[in-house]
Amino acid sequence: MKWKKLGLIFSTTPDYRQGDWMVSHACVPTALALPNGRIRIYFSPRDTQGRSWPTFIEVDGQDPRRLLYVHDRPVTNLGELGTFDDNGIMPGSLVETDGTLYLYYVGWNASVSVPYRNAVGLAISRDGGLTFEKPFPGAVVDRNLREPYFTLSPCVMKEGERWQMWYGSVTGFIRPRDDAKPEPIYVIKYATSRDGIEWERSNLTCIHPRHRLECNARPTVLRDGARLRMWFCFRESENFRDGAGSYRIGYAESEDGVHWERRDEAAGIELAEKGWDAKMLAYPSVARCAGKTYLFYNGNGFGLTGIGCAVAEE
Repeated sequence: MKWKKLGLIFSTTPDYRQGDWMVSHACVPTALALPNGRIRIYFSPRDTQGRSWPTFIEVDGQDPRRLLYVHDRPVTNLGELGTFDDNGIMPGSLVETDGTLYLYYVGWNASVSVPYRNAVGLAISRDGGLTFEKPFPGAVVDRNLREPYFTLSPCVMKEGERWQMWYGSVTGFIRPRDDAKPEPIYVIKYATSRDGIEWERSNLTCIHPRHRLECNARPTVLRDGARLRMWFCFRESENFRDGAGSYRIGYAESEDGVHWERRDEAAGIELAEKGWDAKMLAYPSVARCAGKTYLFYNGNGFGLTGIGCAVAEE
């Protein structure tokens, strides 16, 4: 699939800021096609303390360059002091089921020996996605006896009674230099569930890194007949903050959701020669609307420059 870039569609400029909770970034766009022909894009800006709050914008499904609405408040609150999401919430995946909307997200808080720790949380909306409530204060996918570090970036698909999750799992930390802070290394793993809450994890890696220090995360999975397509982002463990090792978008295919053939050359999108996405392509989200397939993503600075869009060329 080849993508035609439509450009930057949203950033947290002064014209669009809604308060002190939205002062920079538009991280991890997560798209949901609405029945009215709009596309709602959940994302997380940062506040004056650097915390992440989830909210959304809406764009025209025929032309996502047309911004139609900017929500004026977060859709859910951060966790209570000491819980896994007391410093930030970033959207990951949306599942509509039985008249409700499940939001799987990354919750994070500051750590001591390493800079931060993530886990996968769940919040549920019964008002069409305007507000979300957490059914419990804990995470649904966290570190365990075989995954001792932390988890992140969930993508969840429900087909019939079958729930599948592809998510990031940290395999260790490194220090690029003796005086540098520790940096996580992560891969994409797989889990299943009967109810979307209790997840069975067999420590199965779906996308195999090209080398030991490559990091793979933020899968977005689309069904195409009998085939599953996955776009994800990958980076190096050094010089990845807008440098030569920064995030790029990769691609893989699978017939069963478990075993994937990595084909990054078919991702269909490259860095721009200059501008907001000339240094980084990160956090892809793929959605279909009005007979078109769109890719929403972040560019330079892990979302500092905003949200961009590309459309699949048929």
